[in-house]
Amino acid sequence: MSGNLPTTQRAHAVWRDSEDPLGRYPGQFFRADPDQCYLDGNSLGRLPLATKDALESFLTDGWGTELVDGWSHWIDEPELAGDQLARAVLGTGPGQSLVTDSTSVNLYQLFTAAIDAQPSRRTVIIDSANFPTDRYILQGIAKARGLTLVTLDVDQSGGPGAVRMDTDIERFDPNALESLLSEDVAVLTLQAVNYRSGTRQPVREITEMARKYGIPVVWDCSHAAGSVVLDFDGNGVDLAVGCTYKYLNAGPGSPGWLFVRKEWQERLQVPIQGWFAQADQFAMGPLFDPVDGIRRFQIASPPVMGIRAVQSSLDMIERAGMAAIEEKAQRGTQMMVELFDAWLAPLGFALQTHRNAEYRGGHIAVTHPEAKQIALAMRQLGNVIPDYREPSMIRLAMSPLATTYQEVWDGMDRMRELVESGRYRDATAEASRVT
Repeated sequence: MSGNLPTTQRAHAVWRDSEDPLGRYPGQFFRADPDQCYLDGNSLGRLPLATKDALESFLTDGWGTELVDGWSHWIDEPELAGDQLARAVLGTGPGQSLVTDSTSVNLYQLFTAAIDAQPSRRTVIIDSANFPTDRYILQGIAKARGLTLVTLDVDQSGGPGAVRMDTDIERFDPNALESLLSEDVAVLTLQAVNYRSGTRQPVREITEMARKYGIPVVWDCSHAAGSVVLDFDGNGVDLAVGCTYKYLNAGPGSPGWLFVRKEWQERLQVPIQGWFAQADQFAMGPLFDPVDGIRRFQIASPPVMGIRAVQSSLDMIERAGMAAIEEKAQRGTQMMVELFDAWLAPLGFALQTHRNAEYRGGHIAVTHPEAKQIALAMRQLGNVIPDYREPSMIRLAMSPLATTYQEVWDGMDRMRELVESGRYRDATAEASRVT
């Protein structure tokens, strides 16, 4: 019966939590302040209680007890964790993924390897709404190699080689994108879910279209992994990277991951020739001889403690299932959209996220002329943790395993009250440069 109540009544959120198939999971995360509404899981996920136990166990039973002998089984954990990630999150088979290094390093590796694989091609393409790391790294590679960089200007922010392109809230029309593709393009890189708007791209359609021209697409899945079903095999993804500290809840600075489909592994020469990629690693030979398989993309010693955190979170995701996780992300963001319409739109906010749930990831974005001050007040006065991004944007996330519907409802209700009453103006600026 409560399901018939309007979204604006808290009883509706209570009912949703009571019917939630994933309702047992929010209690499996550490909460220092039960009253806090944490709506920033798209930036840094909460700490799973199982991760706390796993790291404490590793410190004493692993590092503390085994010492250097632990490397006999720690050494292959990037591949083991990569296979678990592939199975639980990416929707593909083993031997193609590594949990290793940072997203930035992995982007550099794949961008450079893809460009070098087709040296006659002299153009690389990115979009202006892509995450800064992706844009800056590709800018640097293009400059160093004398390549033509085309920036698809989807938000009027420009960039090197900017070409104006109209999109539907940053969602590409593959047919419009095709007009800029040719056999001179060495690599195209886009986000599976855009970091600001939360827009979900038509991954299969874009990948298939690029393949007609022999163009590899490097998909950045940092805001997609753990919030949507990626289905790499069904979507034909060949190259991808992502992080593990957002919806994968592996903690600040946790290792990134990369994916290289088996058919591409022999085609790509790794640009950073680290000793972990060596065929006979412990021979310590004079020349680099890359191993066959995905390990050739590993550079150096794996961050074992970080990987343990990834594995702990993947265990939880594997039990829950990505289909159920995506469904909750869609329902949670739909509730946000409905509350936006009822509460925030009348206060001067604008929605910068798709209303079609199939075109969204796990967060929504709203803009307001005083968004930065409002986000500050939400933290200081409302005990609500959102995420502020330039220009004038607040992101609000439904991290499916960690977040309850009541937490979302309460957070947006407090946000509404701060703006409606004008109390948000009482928040004072902080010294931190982090927003």
